Amino acid sequence: MKQIGESKEQSFLDHLEVLRWHLIRSAMAVTACMVVAFINPKILFDKIIFAAKDPDFPTYKALCWVSEALGLGDVFCFMKMPFTLMNINMSGQFSTHIISSLVAGFIVAFPYVFWELWRFIRPALHQGEQKHARGVVFYTSFLFILGVLFGYYMVAPLSVQFLGNYQVSAQVANQINLNSFISTVTTVCLANGIIFQLPVVVYFLSRLGIITPHFLRTYRKHALVLVLIISAIITPPDIMSQIMVSFPLLILYEISIKISERMQDK
Repeated sequence: MKQIGESKEQSFLDHLEVLRWHLIRSAMAVTACMVVAFINPKILFDKIIFAAKDPDFPTYKALCWVSEALGLGDVFCFMKMPFTLMNINMSGQFSTHIISSLVAGFIVAFPYVFWELWRFIRPALHQGEQKHARGVVFYTSFLFILGVLFGYYMVAPLSVQFLGNYQVSAQVANQINLNSFISTVTTVCLANGIIFQLPVVVYFLSRLGIITPHFLRTYRKHALVLVLIISAIITPPDIMSQIMVSFPLLILYEISIKISERMQDK
């Protein structure tokens, strides 16, 4: 009995050791990408993060083109943002540089990090479960990057434009804190990256029999309300931004129903 107990304990410790090395390699990948981002501040900040307040940002130019094509003039053409970024802390710019580099490192290294975690989880699955989970690293990584890009090119610029131009009085000038601006951009991007995982989550829940197509159809109206609430949380309170976020979320929900149907047929 003692030997059995020691064997089980050793097995558990072995699993912890394996997990530790997966986490170490993941941390090393994130750190490597973080260092690359850190030593290229002009690209990270001027070309990527601060680009969302530039009138030449692709999203603003596209909206301006649509506005002119519809004969609306320059209704959706955005000029220079009426605010300046400021730093009020002695170590503010340095800490912002580190945190922004860390976020960038995580986003770039996400496919590898998820692959490492999947390598740890996969042996615990049965052969049939492993077969059905084939391609999960690709699809999860693809949806995450797609969500981040959607947040960066669609939600973030609209959030910056709306909040940067919002005014309660002409007597108040907007001087946006550096951390506030970067937090808005990064939070929106990461939130969309996570939200875009909905089809993957539904796939596995359907495989486990927790969710069915009938359940998803029955609660479609409730899901619509939830989508609107999520859109209101991660976007500024203007109709255009909420519609642009809600539309892909609803598409993802319908795709999830189709995925669940396929799982039920199998």
